[in-house]
Amino acid sequence: MKPGIGEPEGLELLSSQLSDSTINTSIPKGLRTGLKSSLIPAVILDKKLNILWENKKYKELFVNKKRALPVNLVSDFTPFIDTQKLGSIISSISSPEKGYSYKGRLESKNRNRITVIVNIMITPLFKAGETGNPSYYSALFDDITKEHNAMLENTFLSLLEASKLKDNDTGNHIKRVGEYSRFLSEQLFGKAGYDEVNREFIENIHFLAPMHDVGKIGTPDDILNKEGPLDDKEWAIMKEHTKNGAYILQAYPDPMAKDIAVFHHEKWDGSGYPFGIAESQIPLAARIVAMADVYDALRMKRSYKEPFTHAESVSIIRKGSGIHFDPDMIEIFINIENSFNNIFESLKDF
Repeated sequence: MKPGIGEPEGLELLSSQLSDSTINTSIPKGLRTGLKSSLIPAVILDKKLNILWENKKYKELFVNKKRALPVNLVSDFTPFIDTQKLGSIISSISSPEKGYSYKGRLESKNRNRITVIVNIMITPLFKAGETGNPSYYSALFDDITKEHNAMLENTFLSLLEASKLKDNDTGNHIKRVGEYSRFLSEQLFGKAGYDEVNREFIENIHFLAPMHDVGKIGTPDDILNKEGPLDDKEWAIMKEHTKNGAYILQAYPDPMAKDIAVFHHEKWDGSGYPFGIAESQIPLAARIVAMADVYDALRMKRSYKEPFTHAESVSIIRKGSGIHFDPDMIEIFINIENSFNNIFESLKDF
């Protein structure tokens, strides 16, 4: 029977030759030692991309560090390695014109951690006297997750700083909205019906929730800073900040950014703006940020109102169940309302 994924050719022979410290004897001892002690994540692959050996640094990239080999490389980078990507990799490592090598970028997703982003370099390992396609390959992984995320965040933080210059009422409001949103999301992690809430969702909403009003960059100052109520024309212009924010954040790789910006003023009963969508049509992240934003707005002193107490704010939000807010979110909020108050007090404007 022709071996498939997870059934590499010569596995029976290799099983007696491969261990944590010993790889196939045709691979030079210096290379084996170097890969084992390397600070760079590394694996040995067969021609079907089955992982026959992995060093400690590679294991540290993933949540499940204890497993029986062989496993296929695809399983570590699903769904990023789809059929097209898999075909491209195998074609490249089978091509003498490409030096039986492959260089590219992969992403690994897991609900218990943020996405791991790596640059991968696969190069051939020829057995003694072997010609033609190699039987084995080494793969080295450069973990660029931190650098990639830092560059992305720094780019969009500049937009956040620009929006703060436009809005005199911002203060610590945006920081608190991020903290409320993260805390509320943490209560949903592992809860039935909230499969989309994973560790990356929680980290992203903490970063992106403060950008909910970034579209106000395009709102005229005389409207944004007007003391007293807006007239109908001014209010129509003000509401455009949701669409402006979505346009500004459309380049962010996670659609959560755009969803929060455009939908955080939608209401559960469909009476919100800009589109009047209702209930579960409103993305979860936007529903979370909506509650966080309203709670904090109630607690703040604004040019047109005095601040409400924590108890008053909770009462107003509870009355909005099924009208402004997702009823399930309200139930969760009631159980953690004191934590919202603690966040407000710890990041209070002076």
